Amino acid sequence: MAAQRQTRGQYDLDLASLRLSPGEGRRVELLTPIEPLTLGSERYTAEPQRVPVQLNVSRMSGGGYALLLRFSALLAGPCMRCLKDASPRVEVEAREVDRPGGGEELDSPYVHEETLDLAAWARDSFALAIPAKVLCREDCAGLCPVCAADLNDAGPEHHHEQAPDPRWAKLRELKLE
Repeated sequence: MAAQRQTRGQYDLDLASLRLSPGEGRRVELLTPIEPLTLGSERYTAEPQRVPVQLNVSRMSGGGYALLLRFSALLAGPCMRCLKDASPRVEVEAREVDRPGGGEELDSPYVHEETLDLAAWARDSFALAIPAKVLCREDCAGLCPVCAADLNDAGPEHHHEQAPDPRWAKLRELKLE
């Protein structure tokens, strides 16, 4: 069993406790929290609060680890078009390699002395996987730019008289007989 400990608000996994030989791998099922995200001044959270994750850990020959993280969570927060509650499902699959002395490309920012900061990696991976627009549904019509009515409820008959173009104001003042 892998040793997962909570220290200073971080969920750390002791990779050395897996006792993997070079070329050997193991799949580990864990729970980790994902801190809330702020997008466009709105707060979004992952649901459930502690997300079940699947972590594949492989020990590389010559030292170091190849890591694969997989999980799925809902992104809960306001729709970016109509401001109603939205909760699209986000699928995450992230890879990291940590090989001491392998250069910057093989140095994972989440692994320090054979300890994996799982919560930080899960949060960053989740943030990278979220959609560009968080919507309550794909065809969300949003809010009316004139009166802020929800166009999903208002329907196609919702419209406003167009304000006259101010550039033609002087011509409207002309009185023709």
